[in-house]
Amino acid sequence: MKAKHFRWVFIILILLIAVTFIKLPYYITQPGEASELRPLIKVDGGYPEKGSLSLMTVKVGPANPYTYLWAKVHPYDEIVPDESIKEEGESDSDYMKRQLQMMKSSQENAVIAAYQKAGKQVKYSFNGIFASSVVSDMPAKGKIEVGDKIISADGKTYDSAEKLIDYISSKKAGEKVTFHIERDTKEKTVDIVLKSFPDDPKRAGIGVALYTDRNVKVKPDLHFSIENIGGPSAGLMMSLEIYNQLTKPDETKGYNIAGTGTIDVDGKVGPIGGIDQKVVAADKAGKDIFFAPNQNGAENSDYKNAVKTAKAIKSDMKIVPVDTMQDALDYLDQMKVKST
Repeated sequence: MKAKHFRWVFIILILLIAVTFIKLPYYITQPGEASELRPLIKVDGGYPEKGSLSLMTVKVGPANPYTYLWAKVHPYDEIVPDESIKEEGESDSDYMKRQLQMMKSSQENAVIAAYQKAGKQVKYSFNGIFASSVVSDMPAKGKIEVGDKIISADGKTYDSAEKLIDYISSKKAGEKVTFHIERDTKEKTVDIVLKSFPDDPKRAGIGVALYTDRNVKVKPDLHFSIENIGGPSAGLMMSLEIYNQLTKPDETKGYNIAGTGTIDVDGKVGPIGGIDQKVVAADKAGKDIFFAPNQNGAENSDYKNAVKTAKAIKSDMKIVPVDTMQDALDYLDQMKVKST
């Protein structure tokens, strides 16, 4: 009788383990971590800081029946379809390469913005704007391919992917944009009509992820040690960390500061994904201040959603709206040194 009982327990255990290998057509995103930037970015001869500046991450993993059910009962875990994370036919390896390319471009933007703001030497050459992925159910599919160089849009040239994206984002669904592109050394022109994004009907686009290719040289030198973190959303916080090391006044003033937002070379801050999860993670990490993209006061801005989340979790963290890197610096400048 005992042997029979043990056999059934063993079979059930094997079945429970087997269920974890069942891949559902979803991914689970959840609050990640706050990673302090001082150990990850080093400016030669950089000034010290008493507080900290941290980038925020979101954990992303394939769904199985267990993680799917777990996410159903945890308000800040999100279930998203495969196609919202990876493009059609994209491998996990290709997806990670795309994310790391966006991080590299974000680092370059942060470096240029910070060095310019600090009045330090920075030189860069612009090699072009390139397509890193194309969404299968959006208008660019079949017209723009991964690796295409975007020469112009409606006859205008741009020196960063962010500025080109801003131009496209200023259009509405149904409007047309004419792109001049280069593919395999040959140039061609394509007309693309914008379409609303399925997961955000208020926004329209063509369904292409873009990145800027540059060569950047600075003085004093700096070194990045950021590994296995992808995407563009750490741009603002990286620019603040670099600036703080380049300039003598300690902008942290002893506070532990987190935040999120893309950055362009002019210091303009852009929206990101997963704002709720990043607020939860920052609060859990005990941060004092959280910078969130204001999007010029848009109705559904990251900042407004961050405030709602902070209130819902009863966080004492101060949520601060920013449209530019300078907004963040202005806020920090008026802060008093944290008492100990």
